[in-house]
Amino acid sequence: MPKICSRRSFLGASLLPLVTTCLAAQQLESQEQHFVTKPLETGPASMEMTMQMSPDDDPVLAKALAQSVSQLRNLAPMEFLRRFDYGKVTSSGVREFDLTASDAQIEVAPGILFAAWTYNGTVPGPTLRCTEGETVRVHFTNRGSTDHTIHFHGVHASNMDGVYEPVKPGESKIYEFTAAPAGLQLYHCHSMPASLHMNRGLYGVLIIDPIPARPAANEMVMVINGWDTNFDRRNELYALNGGVNFYRDNAIPLRVNEPVRLYLVNVTEYEPVVSFHIHANFFKLYRTGTSKQAEEYTDMVSLGQAERCILEFTYKIAGRYMFHPHQNLIAERGAMGNFKVT
Repeated sequence: MPKICSRRSFLGASLLPLVTTCLAAQQLESQEQHFVTKPLETGPASMEMTMQMSPDDDPVLAKALAQSVSQLRNLAPMEFLRRFDYGKVTSSGVREFDLTASDAQIEVAPGILFAAWTYNGTVPGPTLRCTEGETVRVHFTNRGSTDHTIHFHGVHASNMDGVYEPVKPGESKIYEFTAAPAGLQLYHCHSMPASLHMNRGLYGVLIIDPIPARPAANEMVMVINGWDTNFDRRNELYALNGGVNFYRDNAIPLRVNEPVRLYLVNVTEYEPVVSFHIHANFFKLYRTGTSKQAEEYTDMVSLGQAERCILEFTYKIAGRYMFHPHQNLIAERGAMGNFKVT
């Protein structure tokens, strides 16, 4: 990266610091390329990333937020809500999953393309589901452009932790562990810098069902995330299940008196906390889902990054009901949604 070497050379007092800096820059090139990334294609459906832009001063972002959302390229938030990947069970009783890291261009808002790093081609990655006590085996292949891993939240051996064992492009690794504890877990890339890998989209949900199972309900997964569209380590847009304002314009259908179970996960990078609020109702709150006893009965919960919880609620009256983070700026920049209860 000659440009970086030239800029940093002003800080050096001798040739050795300059050489050291150049070598370090070359080693980090694949990790730092996001700071100069451009859309993968040009045309009316793309935009050029510029520094210091926000919906307040950038007309492209402002237009994207105001525009009605119907479909997004390489994202399917409505289908993601209830798409559970149970893998396949071998003759020996092992539950196996396949995850592949790859680069993909996704449309996060109308006309806004993002060069993402993905598990299985989408953001969030697949929602993996198993039962406590099962042996889980995940076959991971890295077809991306830089080193990646999978770090599972839960209890497992250190060599299955996905931190110190980078998987290089073209290589594979098998992660194996006993599913524990029961509850709502998370997986994500832990290659350094981890903030970059999560910001680019390498995360997903792992549900470990308890024995006996929870009561039947209309179950959905909702992941709160931010989009740093110009890679200045600040979020310009926010989303639920990857799609900016998707559920604002495509209300989630529910039925009156129907038990609803929402698996809620916050993966938002660059924000210390994100809240979640439902209108005109309260929910039972199960933090991390490790207990079958609700900790609280409320209408709002606050989550740090990687915190997750299970919400259970029922609407008694038909109508259109809003939900969103109660940091209003985050809601106004894309993390807005509605339930349509009939």
